[in-house]
Amino acid sequence: MYIAMNRFHIRPGEEEAFETIWKQRESRLRELPGFRSFRLLRGDSQEGFTLFASHTIWDSEAAFQAWTKSEAFRQAHKNAGDHNHVYLGHPKFEGFKEVPGTAESAE
Repeated sequence: MYIAMNRFHIRPGEEEAFETIWKQRESRLRELPGFRSFRLLRGDSQEGFTLFASHTIWDSEAAFQAWTKSEAFRQAHKNAGDHNHVYLGHPKFEGFKEVPGTAESAE
């Protein structure tokens, strides 16, 4: 399993606009081999920004990398620059590989 996260610093007062951008996007993630799930997470508001993270789970890092090279990825990100007023800088990417033998689930 591979988890890909982007952390965003959002300008105060732009939180709803940021959430709307994500709710209205056409990600096409479900079409991609190896995709498991997506979540947009809202963190605490701090002095000067509100923290958000996009969180996707993939079967493997290779499946995630294939997404980043796909036409679906290009289409999902084609208008990202239209919303610069919402962001404080670029998102910070963080990728995580599962440590075998440590998973637990209530399911």
